Amino acid sequence: MSRAPDMDKLNALVGKLVGDVGAAFTGALIVLGDRLGLYKAMGDGTPFTPKELAKTTKLKERYVREWLSAQAAAGFVDYDDASGKFSLSPEQSMALAQEGSPAFFAGAFQIAQAMWVDEPKVAEAFKTGKGVGWHQHSTCLFRGTERFFRPGYNTNLIGSWIPALDGVEEKLKEGAVVADVGCGHGASTILMAQAYPKSKFFGFDYHGPSIAAAKEAAKKAGVDKRITFQKATAKDYPEKQYDLVAMFDCLHDMGDPVGAAKHVKKALAKDGTFLLVEPFAHDALTDNLNPVGRLYYSASTMLCTPASLSQEVGLGLGAQAGEARLREVATKAGFKHFRRATETPFNLVFEART
Repeated sequence: MSRAPDMDKLNALVGKLVGDVGAAFTGALIVLGDRLGLYKAMGDGTPFTPKELAKTTKLKERYVREWLSAQAAAGFVDYDDASGKFSLSPEQSMALAQEGSPAFFAGAFQIAQAMWVDEPKVAEAFKTGKGVGWHQHSTCLFRGTERFFRPGYNTNLIGSWIPALDGVEEKLKEGAVVADVGCGHGASTILMAQAYPKSKFFGFDYHGPSIAAAKEAAKKAGVDKRITFQKATAKDYPEKQYDLVAMFDCLHDMGDPVGAAKHVKKALAKDGTFLLVEPFAHDALTDNLNPVGRLYYSASTMLCTPASLSQEVGLGLGAQAGEARLREVATKAGFKHFRRATETPFNLVFEART
């Protein structure tokens, strides 16, 4: 039985799709501009003609002109018609040119790139019910994930997340033993090591190339003598009676999060703390139907849920698990105390104790 569309609603939907397709197209250009150093060359706000920017970046003018035009149409670069020059505003520079900025967003588009490249693998998983392991994705995912989450860690981890935990900051200042499980390229581990020079840190990840990248990053940051990075899963890293075990944005990716949390409990010192940072989510689906939920549900479909389903148990929490389900995981693992310590628009921060 055919249904007649409401033309006003159809036109509104088509308008939204035009915007989304434009965003998808522009995402490739953001990756390109980031890779080629175009944003960084414009980062101080200096206006450039296409020819001038091409000369500065040692690229070909015709390509640069088309890229600049597309970026101006997207609102990511400013254009002055009188001079024919393009420039970055301070805000655009923070988002696209400044790697250390709390608003830096270029890494997110590397994650999007991996989602597009690996779509056939996920399509097959939809048919078979099997998963797609983190290690099976394109390499742009690993670098993009580190660059996407690092600004949030830089802004919040030392300044607000750790201080929100009962007694943990004092231990770290005096000298504690810390495990960062699922450390990836080590951004969070290195940040803590820089802030708390009397403490010792251990970073664990099952992905060997990520551990290699973390070791190199720690050496570059000058903290490699106080961090031991080791390839290990969330259920078999050494039990050293850690004062703090942290998991940043990774528990929901695990096939057996309850088992992983049980291992945390065994690995903690008697008065130790489990710091769990997860993507922000409400418990009810309807409350997550917003721009942040859209971002995380999409990533969860292509990355997080397939990763979990590729492992033993395959619980498939997903990136929008929410506090109630995460509390259930911690409770099943044997933690008696579980509280939301703090939050940001993008993260929930929990403290669990025995």
